[in-house]
Amino acid sequence: MSIKKTTLAMAGALFVTSGAFAQDTSLSFFITSKGSGEGANLGGLAGADMICKTLAATVGRGDKDWKAYLSTIGDGGVNAKDRIGTGPWYNAKGVMVARNVADLHSDNNKLSKENSLTETGMMVNGRGDSPNQHDILTGSNLDGTAGQGTCMNWTTSSEDGSANVGHHDRTGGGANPTSWNFAHMSSGCSQQNLIATGGNGYFYCFAAK
Repeated sequence: MSIKKTTLAMAGALFVTSGAFAQDTSLSFFITSKGSGEGANLGGLAGADMICKTLAATVGRGDKDWKAYLSTIGDGGVNAKDRIGTGPWYNAKGVMVARNVADLHSDNNKLSKENSLTETGMMVNGRGDSPNQHDILTGSNLDGTAGQGTCMNWTTSSEDGSANVGHHDRTGGGANPTSWNFAHMSSGCSQQNLIATGGNGYFYCFAAK
């Protein structure tokens, strides 16, 4: 084979190899820019997943397998960490917020007010903003397993019950004020309850693949 042909072959192989390992850094993580409007009643996991997909579709990413980072309890209960795929996950600005599930639930993740953006790349109000909306629904413990507060598995907006919430800005009050997924419990499941404790019915969405 001539030097020219050899060079072209090597260049082609390099192109194929680099393409095969190219990482998709498009949107695969966001905080919903809006909730259901009915507090913690999201229509269950299926309804929450659909909200994720619908919002992602508005920015051209509806083709991904979107899952809400929400846990449920009881028969058929699931852990939020088991719903969201294996990562890595990128925000709307192309910043990798976590490499994998273990990284996501470690101190190494890049979740913060600046990086935990909506699907359109906007920051969500945090502590010190008016209104404060840093409480994010999760129903989960620090390790991503199901917690006690899921508002009847995301099917009620009653004054009764409560939801495990995290602080997307990693600051505030509660037992774990700097936790993104379990800072404290909400005071109830209605929209007004969520607003009263510093939230607005928002939740995290991850592309499972």
